[in-house]
Amino acid sequence: MNTSTISLRSASTGSAMQRFSGLSNDEQGMLDEADRFARQEMYPLSPRMDNEEWWPDKAFPLIGKTGYFGITVPETYGGAGLDMFTSGLVLQAFSRWNHALALSWVAHENLCLYNIYRNSNEEQRRRYLPGLCSGKTIGALGLTEPGAGSDALGSMRTTATRDGEHYVLNGSKLYITNGPVADVLLVYAKTNREKGAKGISAFIVEKDFPGFKVAQKLTKMGFRGSQTAELVFDNCRVPAANRVGEEDTGVKIVMSGLDLERAMISPICLGISERALELSLEFAQTRQQFGKPIGSFQMIQSKLADMFVWVEAMRVFTYQALRAANDLEVGGGGRGDVHKITAASVMFAAETMNKVLNEAVQIHGGTGYIWESEINRLYRAIKLLEIGAGTTEVRKIIISGEMMR
Repeated sequence: MNTSTISLRSASTGSAMQRFSGLSNDEQGMLDEADRFARQEMYPLSPRMDNEEWWPDKAFPLIGKTGYFGITVPETYGGAGLDMFTSGLVLQAFSRWNHALALSWVAHENLCLYNIYRNSNEEQRRRYLPGLCSGKTIGALGLTEPGAGSDALGSMRTTATRDGEHYVLNGSKLYITNGPVADVLLVYAKTNREKGAKGISAFIVEKDFPGFKVAQKLTKMGFRGSQTAELVFDNCRVPAANRVGEEDTGVKIVMSGLDLERAMISPICLGISERALELSLEFAQTRQQFGKPIGSFQMIQSKLADMFVWVEAMRVFTYQALRAANDLEVGGGGRGDVHKITAASVMFAAETMNKVLNEAVQIHGGTGYIWESEINRLYRAIKLLEIGAGTTEVRKIIISGEMMR
């Protein structure tokens, strides 16, 4: 973090819950600071973002100014020089109060900014990282295509053909978070069709490059306000200097990035679930039926107890997976224990969040079914996290495949 604007306050003695979570005093202090920022600055934006699919264009510069971008990037490039675990804690806190903006944050912070830092050369880092760390430029990742979802690499049709000092990109990308508002995109394209998945390269694309355009902004069921789009590359000319890594080596960047992405989805699930439990407990204590709070009924108490256990199990799994992926080497991932652990983490977190939110809506009754209620807004978010970064089914294939190696 930017310690000039945010203090890393350590509790003098950790609570039982802090000790259970395994967080150090500094880590707990970071989570608390991010929570206060998100509650004050991000939470008030949530209703309008959901109602209107509105993008708050002042949010990213404020987040950058406060020091919540570039957490994993050295200070020399404008970052905070901390680790991915800390980044996960910030994401957890943001997701409690504005999960749509948190999704845009992680697409920028992890999928674009951190991937560029890990895999780019020095010139590329100095050109792009300061703007991304400040929030003055918005980042996105371009991988998924209309015909390439779970088989993102094998079915990729976007091509990049060398033409002198440029590559010419042709194709399209779909369901791209931050797509309509992104200034800088990390895009994957096939540079050698005959090599299949091993013939992919990565490129840094700027929104003003000729031949790039946003084809359409997509309207979603949940995470509304987090901008999503279809992107088109029509003879888009990208300088060869913007290729990240060697030609035809993009698969290493993809697979390593996917493991980090999965580790960073779990904190979103955790943050949403924490807020759902908090809202449910408040509702159970204030909603009166038959002359008493509904929280006095054993069936509601049973639901709250189940939700508490699920959230805490999710917390421990999320934190341990983040720690396992914390020092993933460049080009690492896509195989081995970390591949299995991150897939298991997001699978467990997404499925458990589904259970937590289902009970939360049930506790809220008719209120939970109304679109404008906060719990309804949280409920509409759950399905995306069982689909994005590899569906639940793909996650199971990864886990079982690594177990049987």
